[in-house]
Parts: sequence; C-alpha cells; structure tokens
Amino acid sequence: MKRKLTPKQQRFADEYIESGKKEESAIKAGYKSRSAHSIATENLQKPAIKSYIDERMAEIASKRIMDATEAVELLTRIARGEEKETVISSTPEGIYESQKEADLKTRISAVKEILKRYPGDDKLVKAQIRKAEAEADIAESKAKEARSGDSNEGQTLIVDDVGGMDDENASG
Repeated sequence: MKRKLTPKQQRFADEYIESGKKEESAIKAGYKSRSAHSIATENLQKPAIKSYIDERMAEIASKRIMDATEAVELLTRIARGEEKETVISSTPEGIYESQKEADLKTRISAVKEILKRYPGDDKLVKAQIRKAEAEADIAESKAKEARSGDSNEGQTLIVDDVGGMDDENASG
C-alpha cells in the first residue's frame, strides 16, 4: 500500500522537481532554513517521496517526448500539405509574414519516412514516389533556369531512368 505524502512533503517534492535544489525546495515547502539541508536529504531518501518524484518525472518526460504515433501523424500532415510553416519576407515596403505548405521534396521525404515504418513492397507506391521525385527535379531545374536567365528552349533533355540495362544490351 502506498503511503500518502504530507502536504509539506508534496510541496517539497514538487519544488525539487522544478528546481533540482534540495535545500531551497525544503525552505519553499515550509521547513526551517537552519534544518532545510538535513530535512531535504532525509526526504529524498524516503521511499514514498522518491517514488512520487520518479512518477512525476516520468509523467513530465512522457509529455515532452513525441511518441511514434505523434511522429507519424506529423509526417502525414506534412505529406498532405496540411502542416504550414511561417515564412518571413523582407521587402522595401516592410517585413511580411506568411504561411506556406512544405515544398514537394519535403513532402516526398515525409512520405518516405512514413513508408519506412510500414514496410511492404508496393510497386505502385514506389512508382508514384519515383514520378513525384522526377517532377520535383524538373520543377527545381526550371526554377534554377528561371533564376539564372538561361534558356534551353528548343533543346531536348534526355533522362535515362531505366535501370538495369548495360551498354551492350541497349545497342543491340
């Protein structure tokens, strides 16, 4: 049977959890300052107080640390474009703050992370990811081209995305 803490012991434990300073915690809990050090040392050795502190610390840690479900839910929101990030832009007129969804490459990374957690050899999913990556690469290439002012109009870009063929098989 668990022994309940006195209100003073509980205040001490709560203060100790918050500050990590045993003597200060004892004083704040209402113990006399001249005996605070010895009372605090004694309190920290009592099984009921130790277990209360351990339970509270575990509870605090579990609230701070993301669990697997939360992580997958976040990745899913990113992959779907539901999770927004704040973008700050500076112009001569002033500073502007806007919200934008993750870019295509970030969304693809989120999908890959999700799929790592749900292994399976789904060829359709792999093909869709390959297609999305190719589209992202093309979009990135076009954006670079637009920024640099270079134009490859009229030129043909050949992308070899067929794996497994060597030169001998390709020519004959």
